[in-house]
Amino acid sequence: MDELGRYDNQEPEIPEIIIEDDDDEQFGETGTGQATVPPRNRWPRWLLAAFALLAAALLAVVGYHTWNRYFHIGIPISTSPSENIKKLQQPLRREMAEIKMKSDSILGVALDIYSIHGLRANLEMAEPNTADASVFLYCRSADINVDSTYLGSLVVDGEEKTSDLSRLGYMAMADGRQVIGVSQSDKVKDYVKERNGSFFRQFVLVSDGVIPNKFYLHGKVERKAIGRIGGRLYFVSTRHPETLWDFADALREYGFVDAIYITGGSDYCFYRTRYGVRHDIGSPKNHPDMKWKGMIPWLVFRNK
Repeated sequence: MDELGRYDNQEPEIPEIIIEDDDDEQFGETGTGQATVPPRNRWPRWLLAAFALLAAALLAVVGYHTWNRYFHIGIPISTSPSENIKKLQQPLRREMAEIKMKSDSILGVALDIYSIHGLRANLEMAEPNTADASVFLYCRSADINVDSTYLGSLVVDGEEKTSDLSRLGYMAMADGRQVIGVSQSDKVKDYVKERNGSFFRQFVLVSDGVIPNKFYLHGKVERKAIGRIGGRLYFVSTRHPETLWDFADALREYGFVDAIYITGGSDYCFYRTRYGVRHDIGSPKNHPDMKWKGMIPWLVFRNK
């Protein structure tokens, strides 16, 4: 022991410092008196993430099937919308008004082929009268649903009835000119609308000499189409019931560059020769149901 009363081997005493925390109530204590932090509850965020991934996957599947059905047609396009607008702007060609009819058979499909000369096409909501000598040819155009709505975009005399891209083939009419084409663009429709013209969409049968990989109409019925060879439009009708595939393949083989479907294959219509003689197409008994009167947009070719 030294003179201060300390033992030589005694280590100096270290003071104990205690820090108190008033937040212990937030974290709780274990049985040993130590504060603990409860684990965060993460399952709601996990579940939301799972639902979000599932919803994104479903949207992707639906979007792909919609795009694949309506837009990925798998065939080339012969004429762009801009090129067809230029055609609608060209000066009218002077030509005698007439319909020339010929019959042919290709790939076992019997066809009546009507070439259109010197006529102006438009959509009309009243069916032409057989006594109207200015009408050289008329037929159906856009399809109509049972609820009186139309399938595919439709413009009549500048009035847009509906805008629908579910069908990519189209026919456009303005200022006495008419063209057909294939596109998901609305450029031609908008141009025609501004010119107080008419426009409708239908199924594609032939595009740039190629037929689609798949059709959505099945069975054998009489078929009709509007097709193009060079700068000439043609109305085509089968003489017997045919599948849509066989009809389109026959049009392609015959030489049509583009062709779009015309609904009402067995419905009555008529054409006239240059001398004004009317010839029936189909049976006069097969007029569309009267409940559609004033609703059907008729494609009418007149000489004025």
